[in-house]
Amino acid sequence: MTQQSSLSEQIAQAFRDHGIAAAIGVWFTFIAGLATAVTRKAFTNEALLHKLEQELAEERTRIEKRRDEDRKIDHDRLARIERDIHDMRNLIFAAFQRRNGD
Repeated sequence: MTQQSSLSEQIAQAFRDHGIAAAIGVWFTFIAGLATAVTRKAFTNEALLHKLEQELAEERTRIEKRRDEDRKIDHDRLARIERDIHDMRNLIFAAFQRRNGD
């Protein structure tokens, strides 16, 4: 057995060499290895999913903070525009009053 043989070949060889007990032992070893691999993969996927959820929550927080900052900037800009419009209206009204008063 210099080359890697398949599971069924290993089971058959163990059965021929050592009887049914060895074949069953190889089979249980395979099942245990498979269960270990599946369990490890499941926990790895769960850890990756948890990490992605944390990153998503951080990104949502960052975006919400940026939106709040943008809203404040927009609010301040609109307040300045309204103030400028009000000042211009008062200036035009005062100029109109002076011209009519002369």
